Amino acid sequence: MKNKILALAVVLSLSGCAELQQVASQYPGIGQTLGNADIAMGLKEALNNGVTKQVTKLTVSDGFYKNAAVKILLPPELQKVDKTLRDLGLSSLADEGLKVLNRAAEDAVKEAVPVFVTAIKSMTITDAKNILMGNDNAATIYLQRTTSSQLYGKFNPIVKKSLSKVGADKTWNQILTKYNTLPLVTKVNPDLNDYVTNEALKGVFTMVAVEEKDIRNNVAARTSDLLKRVFGMQ
Repeated sequence: MKNKILALAVVLSLSGCAELQQVASQYPGIGQTLGNADIAMGLKEALNNGVTKQVTKLTVSDGFYKNAAVKILLPPELQKVDKTLRDLGLSSLADEGLKVLNRAAEDAVKEAVPVFVTAIKSMTITDAKNILMGNDNAATIYLQRTTSSQLYGKFNPIVKKSLSKVGADKTWNQILTKYNTLPLVTKVNPDLNDYVTNEALKGVFTMVAVEEKDIRNNVAARTSDLLKRVFGMQ
């Protein structure tokens, strides 16, 4: 009788092991030891995916303008300009003014992507370990916190050049000249270069965060074995 009980226990034990192995095979992070370098590499891959997959979507025509998540709207001081122009029957001019701001951002992002790639490469192993167990946008927040000043310095002249390239400077010079000659209005002269730079950077980080959240929460979005193993540790 004891032998039968022992045999049954062995069978159940082996069966349990097989089931555990089957479960483990579905979650690549289980049963595999990841080194710190692997973790850092996985996070860098995730952020690179965010840049290449999501940020490049912003570089096409209407990449900003027709994307509600990042579309650049007018700053407060120009909203009254927009309303006044529309009230005067100049809606087409107002529409063009908004569109060229977004065009400038779309053009500038093409030049800015390499800056983000370089910033991603500089992430340390310690940073990576802390980020892995952080919130859904921990990596994006880290990137934003540690690179915003540097990125602004490199992005700003690109935006300035882009504003000129797409004709935004001329369009808004025309708009503001017309507006400022109207009676009883307070003259405005906003720094569009600074505004578009900040809004474009905000849009870039927004799209990187979209990809990071997807990879953290959607197993199917982990397109490599390394990503599956690293984010399986969460």
